[in-house]
Amino acid sequence: MDLIDEAVAEVLDRAGRWLAWDGTPTLYDNNAWTPHKALRRVTDHLIDHLAEIECRLAGLETIPDHWHGRTVTTHADCARFTETDLDEARSRLTRLAISYRARLATVEPAQLDARPDEATWSLREVVEHVAGVTYYARAIDGGRDAPR
Repeated sequence: MDLIDEAVAEVLDRAGRWLAWDGTPTLYDNNAWTPHKALRRVTDHLIDHLAEIECRLAGLETIPDHWHGRTVTTHADCARFTETDLDEARSRLTRLAISYRARLATVEPAQLDARPDEATWSLREVVEHVAGVTYYARAIDGGRDAPR
């Protein structure tokens, strides 16, 4: 399941182009987007669902998230985006991606596809959903593919 690795690679590729960000948030999908906000949302989403996977595999109740999500833009989200910020994002997101890979490597295919009930996604569906974190990075480009 390379979906998370591929999503993180896309996010980081896009983030490499944000070093020239002019400080003006992009308005997309009824929200303001900045580099820091996009990376915050990517990180929060990866953490949230990794915790869900860990809890489910351990037989524990999952904890609902209480993130403010994409509808909130903090003062910190509007900070200048620097080379150090990009380096920190690379470290953080690649570690999260490898955590998914390491955890899922021990899960049998039947476990990946099992649904605890009709309303709950299988672990494979959770991973497919999480791979959609590219949405947050694409939002800075108005949802479009960014030029290479």
